[in-house]
Amino acid sequence: MAATSGVHDLSSEMEVDAFRRLFPLCFHERHLLESIRPDGRPLGKARDTTLMLGAAASASGSALAKIGCTIFELHFVVWLSLHEIPQADTTFVKLSGMIDLKELCLVGGKAAWMVYLDIYCLDADGALFDAALLSAVAAFSHCKFATVQIPVVSLNDDGRIVLVSEDNGGAKKEKEPVNKDKRKLKLNSVPFSLTCILHKDYILADPTSEEESIMETYLTVVLDSSFQLVSFNKPGGPGLANTSAIQDCVTLTRQRVKELQKILNETISDMEVD
Repeated sequence: MAATSGVHDLSSEMEVDAFRRLFPLCFHERHLLESIRPDGRPLGKARDTTLMLGAAASASGSALAKIGCTIFELHFVVWLSLHEIPQADTTFVKLSGMIDLKELCLVGGKAAWMVYLDIYCLDADGALFDAALLSAVAAFSHCKFATVQIPVVSLNDDGRIVLVSEDNGGAKKEKEPVNKDKRKLKLNSVPFSLTCILHKDYILADPTSEEESIMETYLTVVLDSSFQLVSFNKPGGPGLANTSAIQDCVTLTRQRVKELQKILNETISDMEVD
């Protein structure tokens, strides 16, 4: 009897898997009728999220973010640029207010700190932007623990920025140093995001790659730590985002921001203890 039951369970499981592969949309819509998803989550719940700070010891800041099976690792290094500073596209940074760009400037148009980010997607299982942004926020938070090494620089007679070596520290300088102290990267309002899928009258928070491939209308809301809107993006899709749906997505994002803030703060606290 036990063997027969086991065979029946295996057969049923194979039938479900075959139905999922052959009719993926119907499979998911059957779950939506019960307000639940194939992975057992309620429609508005995000996947389990973890952070690890200091993933790369050689970087100025680094972090690994894992949302469900989506994993991103981000490293960044800070370099002193002594050349003419190009006008970079910093719209998102300015909108979020996370970093005051003036903090990176030494001499306008001549010397500034340049931040280079390397981001790696280790596993892609939906909501890639959310995980990428979270890894960046966590990496910059990690940078707060270590003072950024800013060498002393000064202006020579030609108005050029020159490094002042420690060997010449006691020698008379042509001009006073532009900076005298080490700095820490100061973070202001931190942005967090949530991607939602819109399908008929349903809203699914933090979709998997399978859900994104089947239900193609999704949008991403970015709020800062004060719950102010930073950006809103809906990259196409057959569905329409009406006012009510957008408001619901913003509400879900507010809840998600609270969750992510708690996760980040707990990770930082654990690192301070260590």
